[in-house]
Amino acid sequence: MSQGYEALRQGAAWIDLSPRGRILVRGRDRARLLHAITSNEVKKMTPGTGCYSFLLTPQGRIQADLNLFCFADHFLIDTEPELGERILTHIKRYIIADQVELEDVTALTACIGLEGPAAARMLPDLPSTDYAHIPWDDAEIAAVTATGQPGVRIFCPAESAAEFVHQFESAGAVQATDEEVRLVRIENGRPRYGEDIRETSLPQETQQMHAVSFNKGCYLGQEIVERIRAQGRVNKKLTRVVLEGSEIPVPGTKTTVECADAEITSAVLSPSSNEIVALAYVRTK
Repeated sequence: MSQGYEALRQGAAWIDLSPRGRILVRGRDRARLLHAITSNEVKKMTPGTGCYSFLLTPQGRIQADLNLFCFADHFLIDTEPELGERILTHIKRYIIADQVELEDVTALTACIGLEGPAAARMLPDLPSTDYAHIPWDDAEIAAVTATGQPGVRIFCPAESAAEFVHQFESAGAVQATDEEVRLVRIENGRPRYGEDIRETSLPQETQQMHAVSFNKGCYLGQEIVERIRAQGRVNKKLTRVVLEGSEIPVPGTKTTVECADAEITSAVLSPSSNEIVALAYVRTK
């Protein structure tokens, strides 16, 4: 097993998440606008809270996913590296008479993941609930992870990143590579937009329903989401599966899972179990 993998599974690993997109949303109408175009509850958010959410088309298809964090005078959007520009364009399309300002702060800031069973010991304090966040000097600690392991995400000024990395490494953390992060993420059944969640996907197909509020009123794409809820099912669901054999299937591979047709989106050979673990869209019965 590689060093970063072992650290994620048994110790603590730091992850360079700075390439992810980070957008500040300011202005008096920021909550109203974000509430109207995202799938989760925004208007009731208070400083120190956060959530996971989707941006949908009017047809209910997922255009992007994001972590949204509420501060006293702004929101911070944290998203996949390739989605930052798409999200900016999407939000701008719906700013009409709203007093909303957007600022891409990806280059000015850094983001470091600290994940693994021992990660908590290296931090002064931890947020109390998922997606909550608390200040730490000139940084912010947020309760969200890339792999599904215990841990947090630290947002800080770009010039502070090296100091935080040094502090974590001095405490025993090692760096986990992108491939090691992907390996543990898939083992834990954690999907990623662009690989497992697609722009043709419907929210219920992804089974990531913590991204959706059914009590918030109207929002872009709501009609389709509510219609699917009323019908009670979708034709396929993104599911963690264990496959027979030793050859890792490529994305798009067709197979069967418990006699149901399935399409693989991502797969890895698990070092801990020596099994092929995959995420796949499996036809519902």
